[in-house]
Amino acid sequence: MTLKECKKEEKADREFQKKFKFEGNIRVLTQMMVDPAATEKRGGGKNLPLRRGEILDVIQFTNREQILCRNSQRRCKSVGSEALPR
Repeated sequence: MTLKECKKEEKADREFQKKFKFEGNIRVLTQMMVDPAATEKRGGGKNLPLRRGEILDVIQFTNREQILCRNSQRRCKSVGSEALPR
């Protein structure tokens, strides 16, 4: 990883911590794949755009309906639990 990429990731992590009032280090709990049978969603607001079969890093289980995730572009937003298989 180059210095430029490293600084870009650090900046994205700081913005995430500020936006979601997240304290401490960002730790990935697990990875989940978006259900291949789910419909693709555009996202917006606080929801992450979803693509079928995409692998997401789970950062925090906020409640039964929402999970805080990060996608491959390092965007961090909420995902509805109905899109993720159990």
